[in-house]
Amino acid sequence: MAPHPSSRPLPDGGSVRPITRWGTPVMHHELSEVTSFDEELETLVRDMVATMYAANGVGLAANQVGVDLKVFVFDCPDDDDVRVTGVVVNPRLTLPEAAERNLDTADEGCLSLPGAFTECSRPDVASVTGVDEKGQPVEFHGTGLLARCLQHETDHLHGTVFGDRVPAKARKKLYKKHEELADAYPGDWPVTPAAIED
Repeated sequence: MAPHPSSRPLPDGGSVRPITRWGTPVMHHELSEVTSFDEELETLVRDMVATMYAANGVGLAANQVGVDLKVFVFDCPDDDDVRVTGVVVNPRLTLPEAAERNLDTADEGCLSLPGAFTECSRPDVASVTGVDEKGQPVEFHGTGLLARCLQHETDHLHGTVFGDRVPAKARKKLYKKHEELADAYPGDWPVTPAAIED
């Protein structure tokens, strides 16, 4: 299958890092803009890609590996089941105006609250602009799961976890489900694999 025209190759050769959990301060405040496009940033991005794949995720934000920078990586299918990959630094998210906005309600999960899912409503299309880890402009337009992913990851960079977007009752169930499964996910997961299949 041909790659999506907007897809950008992800760097490889990174090391898997432990995933930071909800409740850690870096997960709940707006992150810092990236100002240096250096080797340190490229290493971070390679490690984020390796960590995302080790955890079987479709996206990962920098604060999910404990780093206070506006960066996310993703490898996610759109509504036509075409995989799109990319790195976005200092993203700007654009959603449809209210009159054109259609909400899609579907199960959503987060690698920083592993094993737990609940329904979350989000616009069914989304666009993100920014630059990649080398400072080159990027733009991604998402439908279906990709739209959800672009919103979810951009939220992370502003200190919002998807549990903040669901009703209190659903949030309580989400945390309960996570607690039931917590023992299966070691503290340094996915460096140490989970004791159950993701």
